[in-house]
Amino acid sequence: MTTTLAAGRRRGRPALRNIAVGWSFLLPNFAGFAILTLIPVVLLFYYAFTEWNVFGGSTWSGLANFRQMWDDTSFWTALRNTFYYTAFHIPLTLTVSLGLALLLNRKLRGVAFFRTVAFFPYITSIVAIAQIWNMLFSPSYGPVNQLLRAIGVANPPGWTTSADWSMPAVIVVGTWREMGYYMLLFLAGLQTIPAQLHEAAKVDGANAWQRFRAVTLPGLRPTTFFITVMLTIGSFKVFDLILVMTDGGPGQSTLVLSQYIYQKGFEENQFGYASALSIVLFAICFLVTIVQFLVNKSRDS
Repeated sequence: MTTTLAAGRRRGRPALRNIAVGWSFLLPNFAGFAILTLIPVVLLFYYAFTEWNVFGGSTWSGLANFRQMWDDTSFWTALRNTFYYTAFHIPLTLTVSLGLALLLNRKLRGVAFFRTVAFFPYITSIVAIAQIWNMLFSPSYGPVNQLLRAIGVANPPGWTTSADWSMPAVIVVGTWREMGYYMLLFLAGLQTIPAQLHEAAKVDGANAWQRFRAVTLPGLRPTTFFITVMLTIGSFKVFDLILVMTDGGPGQSTLVLSQYIYQKGFEENQFGYASALSIVLFAICFLVTIVQFLVNKSRDS
């Protein structure tokens, strides 16, 4: 009997040690997620129904923050600008990054160099990018407008100094910055498409455009879906580029929801109202992502 118990303890020790090792790897991640993400998100839903300015305790206000939002013209302006940025930034970035991936998926001399150059803007400081593009878009001395005048455009746009052209300028810079990252994802997706499919299509007489539509695009569907979801969430949350490039101006022409939340929370200390705005932004991202999943699922079926 004693021998049997001792053998059971010896068998149990490695299992306990494996469990302890597993928890030692998982616990730091779970603890960081709980402290930095889960608890703040739960508190966000509470503070959205309160008035709180960081100093002192919060006061329960019910739906007052959401009623204030309904009558807030700046909120509706920020919401329109957010959809404006998203509607143009997603298809433009998808198209450019896919085009780059197709171009750099060929056997070209120096292809690694060109891939690095395309990816470089993504790892460059956002402040440096904003400063350089503000100089390029300068209405009087910028190279962009000088080039437009050289080809016959008499009155080139004012870009970041114009209420009508500031958002297109931001969209161009956002696309330029992110195209390299999504190009790498498309390149990875292209590597998974069997070359035999292209060869079989060639044997059947398909031209390049037909092979792209019948082989490449269907083969890239999982990658395209993932990139679309990431782009959608990133576009709705755009903040740093606009903050350092236009600061929401001129006027409120480039004010987006993320920056408006920052203004209300950290500049005006209206953390209750900022929390309510954050819930609206979260709901928009969540609903759009759910719709994308449903559309993708219906296409797969």
